Amino acid sequence: MEAFSVLTAGAYTTVQDMGRYGYQQMGIPVSGVLDNFSYRVANLLVDNPDSAAVLEITIMGPRLELQTQADIAITGAEIGMTLNDQPVEGWKSIRTKPGDILDIQQVKSGCRAYLAISGGIEVPVVMGSRSTYVGGKLGGHRGRPLKEGDRITCGQSKLLTTPRQIPAAMIPTHPSQITIRAISGPQDDFFQEGLATLFQSEFMVSTKADRMGYRLQGPEIRLKDGMPKSIISEPTMPGGVQIPADEQPIILLVEQTVGGYTKIVTVISTDLPKVAQATPGDTIRFEKVSLQKAHSLYRERERLFANIKDTLD
Repeated sequence: MEAFSVLTAGAYTTVQDMGRYGYQQMGIPVSGVLDNFSYRVANLLVDNPDSAAVLEITIMGPRLELQTQADIAITGAEIGMTLNDQPVEGWKSIRTKPGDILDIQQVKSGCRAYLAISGGIEVPVVMGSRSTYVGGKLGGHRGRPLKEGDRITCGQSKLLTTPRQIPAAMIPTHPSQITIRAISGPQDDFFQEGLATLFQSEFMVSTKADRMGYRLQGPEIRLKDGMPKSIISEPTMPGGVQIPADEQPIILLVEQTVGGYTKIVTVISTDLPKVAQATPGDTIRFEKVSLQKAHSLYRERERLFANIKDTLD
């Protein structure tokens, strides 16, 4: 069933879900949402399955005309929104009807917002996922970001009997100074002073920041004397921090499959949403944690999600 028509598309709006797994050996990246926590909560607010597709909105949102009665929710970045020219809030369910105009404006803090609609965004499943991989022109809506005139469909779903809203204390904030936790490796033995520099310094997010990775600017991360500046290309994963020849860190994200540079640390999965919500000019510091601590933080995040679910139920 038709969900909405696109009046204006925003800066970069794509259909995404949990990602496309099992095809990296063919050069097809995982793709999927960058802020997994906000995505899951958006679906929870409209009573969708965890895996339902949403719109990932970057910096500036679209203007949409609703074509059906539905519940929607917007999470992630703090972003200005109006429904029929009246301000609406994020992190809560909103009942809409045919003809309503939803205008999602520019972010106030953070970088990416997530729009869920009851029934989920309906686009063809490609290799097990509805996620858009723009580089390969596959998945999502015609393998590309939305543009003016697109008509997007959604699945069938029952409407909520009671509106849902996330308690303010459970909503993440998006400061411009960010600390992200990381585990040393897998090639930390290529570094000595460079490892200390990474954990003791502040880095700025450059303008070269997208779904493939975030290039940072800061002190040079030097290899040990005699170490090669590149390695045999190997599989990469979201959160790996590469040190290329210019010795400036790159945090890899979801649209890369292999890399030939040393990876000094790996950002823990719990903190990848912080990276996804950073914008050029924000600053990042790395904090070293153990694998055991990373597991503990992951369980803590899952408990928070479970608490949110219990609160809404």
